[in-house]
Amino acid sequence: MTDTPATRLAALGITLPVAAPPAANYVPAVAIDGLLHISGQIPFDDAGALIKGRLGDGVSVAEGAEAARRCAIGLIAQMQAALGDLGRVRRIVKLGVFVASAPDFTDQPEVGNGASNLMVEIFGEAGRHARSAVGVYALPRGVAVEIDAIIAIRD
Repeated sequence: MTDTPATRLAALGITLPVAAPPAANYVPAVAIDGLLHISGQIPFDDAGALIKGRLGDGVSVAEGAEAARRCAIGLIAQMQAALGDLGRVRRIVKLGVFVASAPDFTDQPEVGNGASNLMVEIFGEAGRHARSAVGVYALPRGVAVEIDAIIAIRD
């Protein structure tokens, strides 16, 4: 069997969800000039419920990292929907990680690793990326994490 993003997802037991539709007046992804820009993805648990809360105020770093991983799965689902084939991903260029944070919470990078680690697991060296991980007071729908992405793609 060929080692591809799809086989790596299967090996990890990850089934991609249906790509989430936009919740307002925007599109989930835009491809232009060899780049795919993916709108922010929010985390859903196995039952389809939003993962809510604030890091440092009832949500642990481990729980936040899992929420970030769930956002990354949403990003990959959007890649699949936009590209039709994850083999078209040349490189994960950048992730923007937004973490709902209590005022004294400073472990946003550790939370972001939940998404970053998954990108490397699925895309290998092409999954290594630049990243911002910032704390914010609140996120849409009260979620703990939101992540957007820029992806270099093959024609």
